[in-house]
Amino acid sequence: MRRETLKLHTAAQGEHLINVEITETDEERAQGLMFRTHMPANSGMLFFYKTPREITMWMRNTYVPLDMVFIRKDGTVHRIEAGTEPLSEAIIGSRGDTVACLELAGGEAARLGLKPGDKVDHRLFK
Repeated sequence: MRRETLKLHTAAQGEHLINVEITETDEERAQGLMFRTHMPANSGMLFFYKTPREITMWMRNTYVPLDMVFIRKDGTVHRIEAGTEPLSEAIIGSRGDTVACLELAGGEAARLGLKPGDKVDHRLFK
């Protein structure tokens, strides 16, 4: 996985830099954050898809609660599923066409003041 930095532009609290691992293969997307026991602040994993679609995620074998941030092609935050349940196989959907899901530690979206309509600045979003 490639590691890069993206910038969150929040209306509530301004800019935040997030260190992300970017999934590049189907195998990396399937593995995701499974089996990890810690997710540091200001870090995450970005699941990116070239074509807008309904993205679905789950928490199988994921031991830490996550905030899932679904992002549109232009970098706009579409929806946030906060505090997902560890080890759950419940399907979590974007509820609309998106190109990415940014997974952060549970509670990070609220701590950063991230809300739908805020922007993600990274080379993948144009």
